Amino acid sequence: MRKTIGILAHVDAGKTTFSERVLYLTQAIRRLGRVDHQDAFLDAHPLEKQRGITIFSGLANFEMGGDTYYWLDTPGHVDFSTEMERAVSVMDYAVLIVSCAEGVQSHTETVWQLLRQYRVPVLVFLNKLDRVGADAERVIAQMRRRLSPNMLDMRSLQSSAMDESLIEAIAEKDEKLLERLFDSGYDEAAWMASLRHQLRHRQCFPVCAGAALEGKGVAEFLHLLSTLTVTAYDDSAPLSARCYQVRHDAQGQRLCFLKLLSGKIRVKDELPGGQKCNELRVYHGDKFRPVDTAVAGDIIAIPGLEGIRPGDLIGSGEHAPFRTEPMMAADVLWDEKSVPAFRMLQALRVLEDEEPTLTVTEQSGHIAVHVMGRIQLEVLREQIASRFGHAVDFGPTHVLYRETIAAPAIGVGHYEPLRHYAECHVRLVPGNPGSGITFRSRCHVDTLALNWQRLIETHVFEKTHKGVLTGAPLTDVCVELLTGRAHLKHTEGGDFRQATYRAIRNALMHAKSVLLEPIAGFSLRAPSEMYGSLAGALSRMQAETGLPEYEEDSVILRGEAPYAIFAPWQEDFLSLTHGRGALRVWMSRYAPCREQEGIVEKAGYNPLADDTPDSVFCSHGAGFTVPWDEVRNYMHMRHEEFEE
Repeated sequence: MRKTIGILAHVDAGKTTFSERVLYLTQAIRRLGRVDHQDAFLDAHPLEKQRGITIFSGLANFEMGGDTYYWLDTPGHVDFSTEMERAVSVMDYAVLIVSCAEGVQSHTETVWQLLRQYRVPVLVFLNKLDRVGADAERVIAQMRRRLSPNMLDMRSLQSSAMDESLIEAIAEKDEKLLERLFDSGYDEAAWMASLRHQLRHRQCFPVCAGAALEGKGVAEFLHLLSTLTVTAYDDSAPLSARCYQVRHDAQGQRLCFLKLLSGKIRVKDELPGGQKCNELRVYHGDKFRPVDTAVAGDIIAIPGLEGIRPGDLIGSGEHAPFRTEPMMAADVLWDEKSVPAFRMLQALRVLEDEEPTLTVTEQSGHIAVHVMGRIQLEVLREQIASRFGHAVDFGPTHVLYRETIAAPAIGVGHYEPLRHYAECHVRLVPGNPGSGITFRSRCHVDTLALNWQRLIETHVFEKTHKGVLTGAPLTDVCVELLTGRAHLKHTEGGDFRQATYRAIRNALMHAKSVLLEPIAGFSLRAPSEMYGSLAGALSRMQAETGLPEYEEDSVILRGEAPYAIFAPWQEDFLSLTHGRGALRVWMSRYAPCREQEGIVEKAGYNPLADDTPDSVFCSHGAGFTVPWDEVRNYMHMRHEEFEE
């Protein structure tokens, strides 16, 4: 069997130390490295060695019990949650490391929610059992309250055989096993088979304990990992693979890391889409070995593939959008005399290729990047300096807005320079919150052939359309195709691209636009005596909170707040609680902005200087531009929607 095992944790829970011990015990590495010695095998990047944290997902592989394991190490800091999510998307099982001293921390809950969303089976290792104040019983009880009641204490099986409480706990979730327990008693094979099934279907989460730095409990955990995990991949089925990571090697060559979900691939095979596979690499840390064939369950890197991005499914299926997204952006600041803007953009585009959520934008002479937080900005600064030799800084972070419309609006796009022709009319209709951009055709095929309609639909989705208030991305809008016209001789595919873009932009100029701001969801835990001051601070931030929950000597508050107000308070929270509180923040939704007029005025955005809402018509053998507010007087088609 081939198994992809991911390892996740809150920062400083001992995840990298645990991985080192696993790789050493499985003879994947010859000597143990340490984070504090800057020689950990999977933290190979200079930035990781320097900072002592995992920044990029690392990959190792080893053989154990006749199975092949791909060991995916993921970042533990919240600023690199997007990197972690991409790795989670290809995991068969996950190992969650929790410190026996600190217990469940804020990012532990974030990790848990992500694993729940992707339906990844989880085994838990309680680490740092040797630390002063370590209390496995307390942490297991805490996990049952805050993560899942189905935490299964496996420490008895880890050390010897199942004790009576573990036998009963496994049987409680399996009716046939429960009957068997009463009728004929415990049978090890039946119990282990049921345990494997329960783990695979997330009906239980086995918990072991130890101290990775000393090696205590890790070998026993590995035995359980080998015994309890099963996978079933079909290498005889058609090829299907998911890209979860893009990197560039030392020579600047682009690498796509793929998890093969079914089928097999050989060197020189042609992938669906027409690209050729000239090389297959299996990575182990920062080294690789070439292979001739990869089969379902393998993780491989293919150099030279273009156009494939993290989340893309090769062979069948569609791009799977990731859930974690930044809520803030920062302007890139640098000396343009020493580094021309196009050079800086080139460098940032390479980094964006590896980290798509950077979403590099250029507007009104400014370049901006989307980020999760301050640490990511610091790492980005160091990456640009070390890889491209450019010295950069960043301006203050600001929240990321979006735009939508309040009522339907119609737009016309006409593109007719000499020997080109396309016209389309669209209506933009407000969509449900969170629906993004959708498309619907109300145009009869007798009016515009189906192939042209499908081409228009493609153009609707091939780019991010900007709103006209601040240039923020358009969302929650249905683009309805009302009518269109092509020319038998002069229409080419690119003509409808121009007509579609102009029609959407034209409709936005006529629409009543609405600015949307991010609303952050939050969950905080603090000493119960601080409830009054916390409730007051949240109220001043216009936060909506539920009733307080009390647990031992702590109070838990959950709710939502405008991120523009809430973001600066996150650092205040730590000082307010004197480091005794825990705060988890995530992107919840977008809502109409409270201060739209002021924000739009401050942005100073000129919608005519960006994507054009104007159209191009032809007269006397030459094309001429018609301003957006006059296009309806020149259009070649009429539609009942225009009749008032």
